[in-house]
Amino acid sequence: MSSILTNHSAMTALSTLRNINSDLSDTQSRISTGLSIASGKDNAAYFSISKTMSGDSGMYKAIDENLTLQQNAVSTARLGAETMVDLAQEFSERVAFAQGGTAEVRADVQAELDELAARMSTTIAQATFNGTDYVNANTTVTVVTGISRSSSGSISTTTMSFLQQDLGTIQATLAAIDLTTATSAGSQAAALQSAEAQLAAAVSAATSLGIAEKSIETQKEFLGELTDRLDSGIGSMIDANMEEEAARLQALQVQQQLATQSLSIANSAPQNILSLFR
Repeated sequence: MSSILTNHSAMTALSTLRNINSDLSDTQSRISTGLSIASGKDNAAYFSISKTMSGDSGMYKAIDENLTLQQNAVSTARLGAETMVDLAQEFSERVAFAQGGTAEVRADVQAELDELAARMSTTIAQATFNGTDYVNANTTVTVVTGISRSSSGSISTTTMSFLQQDLGTIQATLAAIDLTTATSAGSQAAALQSAEAQLAAAVSAATSLGIAEKSIETQKEFLGELTDRLDSGIGSMIDANMEEEAARLQALQVQQQLATQSLSIANSAPQNILSLFR
């Protein structure tokens, strides 16, 4: 039955066209944003998970940046400690040279030792990074290395600790050695023993700082891999498949053209009724 009041064919065609236009708009949005899930209405579960993971990734990157500063500070301190090792070794060698020497020899060597002690002081003063000094104390430094999220959603930080090194005490002890007053073999031997002990302390300090630097470097490498995995996981959940979207766009554009033609045909149907009254 044909009716001039209700055009069922046009209503069907209009509904089809409306759905196609809606799908086309969604597809164009995914293509323009590159996201298949841009808001909670697209997929509430994936949206929530991706935002949480994205937040974790951002925190890891911020922690990695802080670890870079810590690594540079420790690396600078290690360089200072290794320089102290070289200077302390040279210091010990000169003290050994003066063993059993004349007062004139000891005086000449003492002048060298004073110069080495001054160079040590300069090295310690310069072994800082952006104001961070890890070479003038024996206190423990604790740095944040990451975060840990439990199944319940609570979050906590992970940390690592290392010991600062007191190079100042090593320098002060070596600077106190005075061969000009060490007239006996016993006092000269004691000076050599003290110098050797401080050399061992400098080696220990350089080793400890090297271990700390390596630990931070390893953690930074892990954080880099971890953030890559998180970002990849986020992408697999919310990124649009551009090949599929491109194919879907072409199909919907064809469907839109056909639905528009169908609507035009349906709208022309009432005109045919007029021919019955002519």
